[in-house]
Amino acid sequence: MEEKEISNVPVTELPEDDLQEEGGELYEYYRWTVDRGQTPVRIDKFLTHRIENASRTKVQAVAEAGNIRVNGRAVKSNYCVKPMDEISVLMPHPPRETTVTPQDIPLDIVYEDEHLIVLNKAAGMVVHPGHGNHTGTLVNALAFHLQDLPLFQNGEMRPGLVHRIDKDTSGILVVAKTERALNHLSRQFFEHTIDRRYLALVWGNPAEDAGVITGNIGRHPRDRMQMWVFADESDGKPAVTHYSVVERFGYVTLVECRLETGRTHQIRAHFRHLGNPLFNDSRYGGDRILRGTTFTKYKQFVNNCFALLPRQALHARSLAFDHPQTGKRMSFESELPDDMAQVIEKWRKYATGQLTVHDAP
Repeated sequence: MEEKEISNVPVTELPEDDLQEEGGELYEYYRWTVDRGQTPVRIDKFLTHRIENASRTKVQAVAEAGNIRVNGRAVKSNYCVKPMDEISVLMPHPPRETTVTPQDIPLDIVYEDEHLIVLNKAAGMVVHPGHGNHTGTLVNALAFHLQDLPLFQNGEMRPGLVHRIDKDTSGILVVAKTERALNHLSRQFFEHTIDRRYLALVWGNPAEDAGVITGNIGRHPRDRMQMWVFADESDGKPAVTHYSVVERFGYVTLVECRLETGRTHQIRAHFRHLGNPLFNDSRYGGDRILRGTTFTKYKQFVNNCFALLPRQALHARSLAFDHPQTGKRMSFESELPDDMAQVIEKWRKYATGQLTVHDAP
């Protein structure tokens, strides 16, 4: 008899190719309860036949990282599956049948060793190939930079990726260079032990200096290009964003966000739900003047800020994780890019009266 499959659904569903995940995680979680009539078989063989695109080598790498657990305990790849075993598997998302073309695109490397690479992604760069973006992506650049490594030689669309940030969001990103690192980092994202912090400029003046935004996030009922926060917990997927006010400028506010979960457009959707869309976020309504006066010069001031920062005001500021080989805690920070820094400085001068933009009454 075959095993009884209880669940084979990924914890984090991948969005469509034209939607990048804000801090989104790229892994899948599987769970089975083995049937009473199961004959003994090695677990790597058992899983190879049940997980699409999972070779025996990949399954063994998952086991080495401690990401295959039977009855709550990590097991080796030679473990023999027994009737009624409770099996759970966490592994990087399987590859799609898409070939990536290596391209010699400069990378802003913050740190690199034989196990991983930490990068600064510029705003405007797509993380991986997808709908309408087949070249010029971060993965195309990585495929060239790391072309001698086995993980980057088979043309997979997301080699080494355990998370990603939006095309028009700038900031820090970690990429695995080996199967072992890929599986270890996936486990840390799954268990929420990776610390991710963003800086966002939002419309309005949040009432609290710090808070937690909760609410399930899923595809907008009518606009597939947007994500929506649902009141009914049966819709979407749980999402939690912690935030604290860094600086108030009257009509806009600089906040730091810490992601507890990684959902598509999480920060953008959560702050729109709160009533404070991100500054110049065209997808979520932040590209209009939502707070302030009706004076002509104020409108001109805001439009000048929009021109300086032609994207949502969101930057992946820092990332902290345990090194997959040494276990040492590593922390990395990314400075604000010039466009966002200039707009924040303009609002700072305006808020302190150093910049006058109003018409005379």
